Amino acid sequence: MTNSEIQITADLVRDLLREQHPDLAGLAIREVAGGWDNQQWRLGDELAVRMPRTEQAPDLQRKECRWLPVLAPRLPLPVPNPVRIGEPSARFPKPWTIMTWVAGEPLDYTSISRGDHAADSLASFLRALHVEAPAEAPPSSDRGAHPKKCTDGFDHFFHAVVPDDLADDVRAVWDDAVAAPEWEGPPVWVHGDLHPANVVVSDGTLSGVIDFGALFAGDPAWDLAAAWVVLPAGAASRFFDVYAHADEATIRRARGLAALKSLFLILMGQNGDRGLPGGKPTWGPAGRAALDRVLQS
Repeated sequence: MTNSEIQITADLVRDLLREQHPDLAGLAIREVAGGWDNQQWRLGDELAVRMPRTEQAPDLQRKECRWLPVLAPRLPLPVPNPVRIGEPSARFPKPWTIMTWVAGEPLDYTSISRGDHAADSLASFLRALHVEAPAEAPPSSDRGAHPKKCTDGFDHFFHAVVPDDLADDVRAVWDDAVAAPEWEGPPVWVHGDLHPANVVVSDGTLSGVIDFGALFAGDPAWDLAAAWVVLPAGAASRFFDVYAHADEATIRRARGLAALKSLFLILMGQNGDRGLPGGKPTWGPAGRAALDRVLQS
């Protein structure tokens, strides 16, 4: 999953800053836990250095640098914004970025205590994001398809992690999403990867959204799954009331996608517990809580 040929250290980040952005090289550098495609380093109080560590990461960073400055001004929650670009060099052969730091603690390390406020904030954020995207917006790839085109992935996660006593209920949620009509509206901007590690919390509520590497134009149901994957129990109804633009078919697709995402989180958590590459121990409990919310709704 990761490129282990080059060890990304604080000294390497400092050297790259000295070479390309010397005015920032004196700021404190400290590694940030987490990250999938990128290894992140806090730079001073207001910035972050994102160093790609997978083959796809540079393309994802370029997408963020192209579109986040367009989207950020109209979004009601803080999101990362590119500040500087790092060019490939002899020291590090991939492009890298310096982004604004979004303050808060990732939700997989904390919890939301102000559920109504968080539901309102997330709904307002997604209403602002989910506008018709321009023709040149990035298309959907593995994310963004109708659930019926994601059955192989669902089946893999289902057989890997679903307890026997929940199997019928989880399968019923997924089958209902597969049977739901397709999105008939224009392609809208979609974050594409809303889960507990990609939102941050302060004072018991959402305070920012991060990691727009999966950004695409398509079906908003992929983001609306966050009503169960991100928000605490009992908040989904309020969320959809405030969002106000989701028809029944979209909510059915979103609920199925929430089940899919929950199973993925559980599997990554199990991989983390086993010490496997790419595993995330904090994702397991978050995924199981999300699955419980899906089944209770």
